[in-house]
Parts: sequence; C-alpha cells; structure tokens
Amino acid sequence: MRLTKPAALAATALVSWCVLAPVASAQPAPGPTPAPAPAPAPAPEESPSPEGAAEAEGPKTTIEDGGTYGVGTDILPGVWQSAGPIEGGACYWKRTAGEKLVDNALTKKPAFVQIMPTDTSFTTSDCQTWQLTNAPMPPPPSPASLLGELTKAIGSGMFSGGPPP
Repeated sequence: MRLTKPAALAATALVSWCVLAPVASAQPAPGPTPAPAPAPAPAPEESPSPEGAAEAEGPKTTIEDGGTYGVGTDILPGVWQSAGPIEGGACYWKRTAGEKLVDNALTKKPAFVQIMPTDTSFTTSDCQTWQLTNAPMPPPPSPASLLGELTKAIGSGMFSGGPPP
C-alpha cells in the first residue's frame, strides 16, 4: 500500500505542526540567579544536651521518600535531580507557591527540577532518591531531537512514500 500524495502532504503537515507548535516542558525558563545567601551567624555555645535528646536538624539535601516537603523548612531551594521513577512506575513531582501550581512533570526518565526560594512546597511520588546538586539545569530538548523521537515512534516509511510493494 502506497501513501497518496495528499495523504503524504497531510502527514508532513501534521508532523510539521507538532514540531513547530509550542512544546510543554517541565523545565522552567532560566530566571535571574538568586543573590548569595548571607553567611550564617556563629552558633552560640551550647551546653551538652541530655542523653537521648534529639539533635535539631536543618533542611534536607536528599529526599528518599515520596511526600510533600516545605521549601526552606524541610528542603533547600536549588537544582534537584533524581535518577527517574522507581521500578515499574512513573516519577511525578510538583512545585507550588502558596495555593498556586508553579510547575510539575510526570516522567519515566531522569528528572531535574529547580526549586526556587519563592516556592512553598515540593511534592514527589514514585521517584528514586532526589539529591540537591549545584549543577546547572540541563537544556530543554530541541525541536530537532523531538522530531527524531517522533520519527522513530511513527516510522521513517512515511517520509519515503511508504513500504515497498
């Protein structure tokens, strides 16, 4: 079966539209870099704590379990990365500022998210351990790489007029 010329043109137009249409991305646009945090004040001298007393912990730099974490209280803002979903799952995360959803994603690939100091919470589920990193955010995929993935998914036969008779 050969594709007719109108069908081939329609398929090409559809692929072109998909590539040129705005692409939703979980990667936030790079914003202004935040000013460096002021150096912490020297800690006051502490008397020895009673045996068995829990030490006060600061914000985490790793997230091992799914849940909702307060930014600045439970976790630090910055660039976080995960190796992707747990086996058989899809990694979901979201950032919120108050009641407003700032950004979210559902992926089966390694995940990166930049949590801003203005965010109030970060929620994650079915992801491997998240680690705070000082690496920059990776660049978003280019339209050419998206077209390459789309071509693999559809098959390259549509560009050559279909399979041979």
